[in-house]
Amino acid sequence: MPSTSRRLLAAAIGSFAALPVLTGCGVTFVVGSASPATGQVGTVQSEDFPVVGAADDEVDQLARNALVDLNTFWREQFPGTFGQDFTPLSGGYYSVDPTDIDPAQYPGGQIGCGETPDAVEDNAFYCPPSNEYANGDAIQYDRAFLRDLADDHGRFLPALVMAHEFGHAVQGRVGYPIEASIAIETQADCFAGAWTAWVAAGSAPHTTIRTPELDDVLRGYLLLRDPVGTDINESEAHGSLFDRVSAFQQGFDDGPVSCRDRFGADRIYTQGEFSDAEVATGGNASYETTLDFVSTGLPDFWTTAFGQLGEQFQPPQIAAFSGAAPDCAGDTPATDLVFCAADDTVAYDETDLIRPLYDDLGDYAVLTAVAIPYSLAAREQLGLSTDDQDAARSAVCLAGAFTRTVLAGEATIAISPGDADESVQFLLGYSDDPDVLGDVGLSGFQLVDVFRSGVVEGQSSCGIGD
Repeated sequence: MPSTSRRLLAAAIGSFAALPVLTGCGVTFVVGSASPATGQVGTVQSEDFPVVGAADDEVDQLARNALVDLNTFWREQFPGTFGQDFTPLSGGYYSVDPTDIDPAQYPGGQIGCGETPDAVEDNAFYCPPSNEYANGDAIQYDRAFLRDLADDHGRFLPALVMAHEFGHAVQGRVGYPIEASIAIETQADCFAGAWTAWVAAGSAPHTTIRTPELDDVLRGYLLLRDPVGTDINESEAHGSLFDRVSAFQQGFDDGPVSCRDRFGADRIYTQGEFSDAEVATGGNASYETTLDFVSTGLPDFWTTAFGQLGEQFQPPQIAAFSGAAPDCAGDTPATDLVFCAADDTVAYDETDLIRPLYDDLGDYAVLTAVAIPYSLAAREQLGLSTDDQDAARSAVCLAGAFTRTVLAGEATIAISPGDADESVQFLLGYSDDPDVLGDVGLSGFQLVDVFRSGVVEGQSSCGIGD
């Protein structure tokens, strides 16, 4: 068990609320119109829940409300998840503005684990129980830092920061998953996701969140992921964008028991250290090589996948165009990524989409994009739909299943650190662009969730080979 404070590299968060669900591709989708705005359902008074050093401002109020709701959630969930009652934090909670510190506000001039208030600058962290200090088992945060992030990325951010740190408090009561920072941090993200789902369901008395802003939750992780190329075994590793988003969504979909059980040594992580060659290229192949990977990697994957189904795969043609989709597209909703069933062709707009994707995000964003219509071609050969929401879910999920084989070293192409992050960035960035994925009625959060399902569970979660 780590003896140092668990530091936060938390998500920058938007807002969300739950509505009726549809299921498919092994994950749960929350869909619908906007719910009431993010904020407090009922405000917790400072005298009812003291936060040492707190000011009379919105950030501290949001944090206090979330902390009360987190105590309620874990009091309810802890017995069923861990077989014991939840014990409240004994060391309390501390709010600090490092630019305006009054030491007299803090007992002995200290926050958790005997640290001075300025130790939390630009951060938040949970301090585990300590025999050395009376104020261990505490959460502390820089409210000025949270205020800046909330202003830029949504009013739900302070609540998510508290949820992540509360996840570490949960670990402090039952033990850390394995002695690896990345597992500890992503499990805390998972616990935060489980709590967020509870809030989204309308169960929290003091915190709310809105569906349309959930994409911002995932985008926020990009700001605070580990730098691409960071060794997975770094002492303060928190995870790649994909690793952290995957953990959050797992908790959101499957609840705290899943967070308890699925962070062992066999968990899939995409974070990794750059090789010497990758340092020079940033992990990106040349544009020409990337297109070669498209024309070799996808047919190889589907030839193997069809073989497992006792079928023979006929690779479709792959064609590039510029500006105007080929005539075979007909009434296809998307115009930048196209599957033409009439002549079994997968086509992409090189000028408006693929080259900009490569330049802005990287090589694997290109593979992920083309893998989606290519999966529709495979579905066509299997006699499955290619033009409805189920087909869109399945195709994105299958792009994830393809990525799973690349990560496992089972493909004819190799993956570099940060490549799976590019997939997440593509899906979030283009989810609302009907020219790319069509108007399929799925948010970026939902698209990333089905992609994640394919990576974690393989093609059987995508409606292929059940």
